Amino acid sequence: MGTNDEMSLTTEHFSASLASTARQILREPFTRQAWSELLYLALGSLLAFVGLAFVLLTMAIGVVLAITFVGLAVLALSLRSARGLGRLNRRLANSLIGEQIEEPERFQSRKGFLGWLQAALRDQTGWRSVAYLVLKAPLATVSIYAALCLWLDAFIYFRSFVEGQQRLPVGIVSAILHTSYATDGSWGTMSRISTLFLAVILLLLAPWAVRLAVFVDRLLMRALLSPDSTTVRVRSLEHARAVTIDESAATLRRIERDLHDGTQAQLVALAMRLGMAKEELALPKKQLELDRVRALVDMAHAQTKEIIVELRDLTRGIHPPALDVGLAGALTTLAARSSVPTDLSVKLNDRPTPAVEAIAYFCVAELLANVAQHADATRASISCTQDGDHLRLIVRDDGVGGARCLDRGTASGGLRGLTDRVAAVDGWLAVESPAQGPTVVTVDLPLAI
Repeated sequence: MGTNDEMSLTTEHFSASLASTARQILREPFTRQAWSELLYLALGSLLAFVGLAFVLLTMAIGVVLAITFVGLAVLALSLRSARGLGRLNRRLANSLIGEQIEEPERFQSRKGFLGWLQAALRDQTGWRSVAYLVLKAPLATVSIYAALCLWLDAFIYFRSFVEGQQRLPVGIVSAILHTSYATDGSWGTMSRISTLFLAVILLLLAPWAVRLAVFVDRLLMRALLSPDSTTVRVRSLEHARAVTIDESAATLRRIERDLHDGTQAQLVALAMRLGMAKEELALPKKQLELDRVRALVDMAHAQTKEIIVELRDLTRGIHPPALDVGLAGALTTLAARSSVPTDLSVKLNDRPTPAVEAIAYFCVAELLANVAQHADATRASISCTQDGDHLRLIVRDDGVGGARCLDRGTASGGLRGLTDRVAAVDGWLAVESPAQGPTVVTVDLPLAI
């Protein structure tokens, strides 16, 4: 019975998947994405042909006149134009197919005409844009022949069916079916039915052929029109540095405000009570009230304890005392204090630097707090291992899932802050949290910075 039930469930799952795929294929020609990709393929191909013709023409003129400064200037202007065409392609891809490619580094000109000329001729972004146009032109040619023409052939066959007249297909369909199919002189009921059948088939295939061409173009843009790895790394580090500086400034402002409004006021009150007690002790023995002095000293003693607690709370966020015994001991303390039963596994050969230990501690503390508040989990686990010169933290829970690294407006918004904190030391954070769970957060940190 168990085997039959499993086979029945497998068959139902396969049937449901097949039906879902069939519905997607039938709907695809009428979706906004399909028409956006078609428009992008048409406009992108036109832009590639015009841009390549202009760049090659200006470069040819520049090469011919290269013995003079005029030729070098023409070459520089050609490269600057190629950079502009690359920006145009990025914006077109972003608006029509949602491909968001970061802008490369800005053109850094030097002083004087010769400085500008040298900077333009050495502009890597301009040369990469030229390479994109050179490779995009043949890709656009193949795409138009093999993908764009499928839409046109589908329209031609639908028109033939409606008008009752044979019409010649174009592109790859013409090469496959030859011209004899459409020019053999016969046009009966079977010919019209087969024409309608071909029109439907081409209509269903056209969006996927266009999508394949657009996918290849996406790869080409990511490789040539996006910033190089060095620029991306520099930008990431600059952003992480800015976030770290802002967080440090905010922390200092908070500490200053708390000290001014809380601890300082408490110390002033303590000094006043001790002064009153001192004045009482300075009185002659006949006027001395020991009960009043004792009460003032008791109040000063109690206030001193409150100040100590406040100072301990203020310094807790700067350096957790639990880290004094090492990261393993600190994580053990976090796991023991967690309101969700938490398993811990620590395997470290080398001790990280204090800054990395603090970041790792705060990450685990924040993640366990998220588990307790939002995950609705019954169990969690912490894994801390060393992978070469990196420290890897994995926090897992069996909760409801759905955690995302969003800036604001969600319960898991704190993950955004952890991402910035980790990036500040050239680490990374990844979140896997499908609906219904489980949630797995992986943090990689260098052992030393």
